[in-house]
Amino acid sequence: MKETEKKFIKSIQLPIIAVAVLWIIHLFQFSSDGGLGFLGVYPRSFKGIIGIFTSPFIHGSFSHLFSNSAPLFFAGSLIFFFYSKVALRSIFWIYLLTGISVWLFARPVYHIGASGVVYGLISFIFWNGVFRRNMKSIVLSLVVTVLYSGYILGIAPNQEGISWESHLFGAIVGAIVSFAYKVDIEDDEKEIPVVWNDEPVKYFLPRDIFLMTKEERRLERLRIIEEQKRLAYERYLEQQRRRQEGGDEWTSSIS
Repeated sequence: MKETEKKFIKSIQLPIIAVAVLWIIHLFQFSSDGGLGFLGVYPRSFKGIIGIFTSPFIHGSFSHLFSNSAPLFFAGSLIFFFYSKVALRSIFWIYLLTGISVWLFARPVYHIGASGVVYGLISFIFWNGVFRRNMKSIVLSLVVTVLYSGYILGIAPNQEGISWESHLFGAIVGAIVSFAYKVDIEDDEKEIPVVWNDEPVKYFLPRDIFLMTKEERRLERLRIIEEQKRLAYERYLEQQRRRQEGGDEWTSSIS
């Protein structure tokens, strides 16, 4: 089996297990007619702390569960496949910090469902394209933008029956986690020096120009301008020297 196929199979294992657990719990709830809403997050209440850990597993209906299952599997698989070095850490912090944020700041009602985690995963993938700025991350960012651009409506406040706070805090946490792990470069993200005629390619701007502060970029531009002026002046002097030498030779030949 090829290495890519092994990596793909490995990357979908945990997302499949997670989705399966969601369905098992909901089928149990449905068959037993027992509401598990009390396992949701109830903000700023001692009884609601347990929901930080359990609320993503509880759903109010099959449609609610289905709407979270597909993006949870898809986004989770993308992260495990393309960001394997930080996948577990990123998902853990998105899961935990989203729940804590909802407990601290959301409305005093029970908040259930995995949508907050889903928003966090999608946000993580999107912001990786902004913070990492390599081709792979940018393409993945565009993919989730096209597929889930409608999700932005989910963070609009005062939606009855919808935990828009979970969506909002999940998206914020995903961006924060993406920023925190932007320096953990995957093996396929490492830059390989481009060589032409055994010499490294010279770029117009330094490759880390966008990692600089505004003041550093300004100073770098001034340095480049001064360097260009110096090189132009040296070329001018060289041309003058050659012209002078050529004139001396012509003068001596007719004397």
